[in-house]
Order: sequence, then C-alpha cells, then structure tokens
Amino acid sequence: MTDPDSTSPIFLDIDSRGVAHVVLNRPERNNAYDGELIRALLGALDALERTKGLRAALISGRGRHFQAGADLKWIDAVRTASRDDNIAASRATAQAIWRLNAAPVPTVALVQGACFGGGTGLLAACDVVIAADDAVFSIAEVRWGLTAAIIIPQLNDAIGTRQVRRYALTGERFDAAQAHRIGLVHEVVPAAELAAAGTRIVDQILQNGPEAIAQTKALALESAWTHFGEDAASRLIESHADKRRSAEAAEGLASFAQKRAARWT
Repeated sequence: MTDPDSTSPIFLDIDSRGVAHVVLNRPERNNAYDGELIRALLGALDALERTKGLRAALISGRGRHFQAGADLKWIDAVRTASRDDNIAASRATAQAIWRLNAAPVPTVALVQGACFGGGTGLLAACDVVIAADDAVFSIAEVRWGLTAAIIIPQLNDAIGTRQVRRYALTGERFDAAQAHRIGLVHEVVPAAELAAAGTRIVDQILQNGPEAIAQTKALALESAWTHFGEDAASRLIESHADKRRSAEAAEGLASFAQKRAARWT
C-alpha cells in the first residue's frame, strides 16, 4: 500500500475483497505521465500480478483531471537523448498500456476533467470506462508533431478505425457525450456520482466467477486489434520513438513551450 499523501506518482491499495485501487497521483501536473509515473505504473502492475485473490482493479486520477497525456517537458528532454534511450522510453510506455490491456481481472476506469493523448489509450486498455459529464477528451499527439503509435491498437479496439481516423488526425477535443457515442466510454454520469458508479460496476463484477471472467476476457482479446506479435509491437515502439526525435516533433514541442502556433512548413 502507498500513502495517498506521498509524492509517489501512483497510489495503490488492495481492499479485503481483492479490489485494487490504482490512483494516478501527480495532480500538480494534471497526472501527465513521465518516466517516473510509467515506472510506478509498471511497479503497480507487478504488484497486482503477485496478488492472490485479486478480483478487479479500479483506476482513477487524483485532482481535477484524470490524465492529461504526456508531460511535454519530459517528452522534449527524452527527444534529445539517444535513439536507444528513446526506444526504451517508448517500450516502457507501451508495456504499461499493453500489460494493463491484458490484465486477467476486469479493469474499471473513472474519468473526470481532461483525458488527452496517452490517457485515451489507457482508457481503451480498460474493460469498463465511466466518465463524469465534465470530462473532455482528445487524441492530440499530432498537434505536437508526434504520433499515438503505441496506443493505436487499443483505440482501434475501443472506437474502431473510422473514429481513430477522425480524432487522431484532427487532434480535436470532444466531450463526454461524444466519447460515449463513439464507444470510448461506456457510461456518463454527473461528476458527483462518479465514485458511486465505479462502486456499482465493481459490485456487479464481484458477483461473477473469477475464472470465467479471466477466460472470457482472454477470448475477447484473441480477436482484437491488440492481439499482435512481437515484430508488430517492435515496429510500433520504434516508430513512436523515431517520430519523437524528428524535426517536426522538435517544432511542435517548441510551439507548445513558446505558446505559439507551430510552423509546419
């Protein structure tokens, strides 16, 4: 268990029912992910895999926002490192998302405020997603000259290629109602009812046979976009890393830092 008031970027608690509470705990940066948060998430996934009698995982973000995508200051720092360092950063990010996607127990995400970029991939890797009516979404990597390469398979599973081709190409923001219409979230509730909605879903899960749940999820994933081999995974990771090191990404990240429009030509 991690103290929720600590500076650890992930808070993990497992209750007596075998329900894990995984909280993104970087509210001062809107829970944007960096290397430290990714390592902490991988550590939490390790802990969950070692837990006997685990039944479900409830994932939330502390503060006003669920997850604001990548910390672009961290991305810019990684960008200037070696190709090997960039591939290692992309591989760690991919492993966190892909391992969450394949978790044998049901995963339930509760979303409030902003959910951008990699945050949408995290949602797409979860089994059930409930959003507050104030939630706002975007697949915004292209705004900064980057790609969403490693989360595209999860997004294809969740919302279909047609919707990915719109929202990952425009980078536009959309509200909780639209996220529900396209399948990124399963349910939208008033913000004050978000925690209660998560409790209701977990209570439903706990009524079911744990082995049956694990087998049903595995069968569902066998025919999913995310069921791909090592070679395809490596290509996605390398593409993600190489785009981060490109001149276009350098300009996109500079435009963010300098609060100006990017000069793409």
